[in-house]
Amino acid sequence: MSFLSRHRIILPVVSLAVLLALTFWMQPRAMSYFGLNLLFNLAVPIALATVAQMMIIMVNDIDLSTGAFVSLVACITATFLNDAPLTGVLILAALVLSYAAMGAVIHALDLPAIVVTLGMSFVWGGLALFVLPSPGGSSPGWLRTLMTVKPPYIPMAVAASIIIAVVTHLLIVRSGIGTVLRGVGGNAQSVARAGWQVTWLKALAYGLAGLFGVFAGMALVGLTTSADANIALRYTLLSIAGVILGGGEFTGGKVSPVGAVIGALTLTLAASFLSFMRLPPDWQIGAQGAILILVLTARLLFARKGPAA
Repeated sequence: MSFLSRHRIILPVVSLAVLLALTFWMQPRAMSYFGLNLLFNLAVPIALATVAQMMIIMVNDIDLSTGAFVSLVACITATFLNDAPLTGVLILAALVLSYAAMGAVIHALDLPAIVVTLGMSFVWGGLALFVLPSPGGSSPGWLRTLMTVKPPYIPMAVAASIIIAVVTHLLIVRSGIGTVLRGVGGNAQSVARAGWQVTWLKALAYGLAGLFGVFAGMALVGLTTSADANIALRYTLLSIAGVILGGGEFTGGKVSPVGAVIGALTLTLAASFLSFMRLPPDWQIGAQGAILILVLTARLLFARKGPAA
């Protein structure tokens, strides 16, 4: 096993540091509390969506409905949660349970997750349009206050990302149930022989994904103050990229919660960096993809050439 394989966190950290250094070199004024706050303004919802995707990849599946689901949550947050809080909470809880049920059905019927989640993306998108046919709604006051708080020394987005990374690391890496969930991705048959119900474990993983997806949609509305049915569609690809950029793999239950959050921060920073380069918006998406390809190529090369353990 190569050094990089044993220390998955190194490349995400280096990628973020290099991109941050380039950003400061191009725009020295960004090297401040206010500047960092602008650079990472949307980092929290992207980080939460990335963690949601990580829960699915951890059990050897992939979720193509993340963006549509976060958009639906945003619409519900800007309408029901703001106007009728109890109803909004019940709807969001039902969505989390629906996600858990989707995971159970996928495993019980041995369905391809990529197909089921793609189909569910249209369901989530249709519900979002039903809830909010046109852009609008309003963020609950408490949520807006929470997302715009200004802690000392480091901006809210960075502080919240650190908290998300620590909590998910403790949940997935340090806890017993997290170890079992990663075992489902590594060898589900062995987990079943050990006496665990894999269907329930898959439901738990998907339920956690739904929970973090709900948090992502709420955080997004807290920052943007309104919503629309397409507000987070790009989060599907961003979340997958964040997990892989952070050291995760599509097979074997190999994920890094801290790396996934750093990957989300890197993708957020990449968007700001490309804005400083004055690239047209259409080119920025392609440039983000190029940055991701470069980092993943470097990861592959180091994994192949790294010294053996």
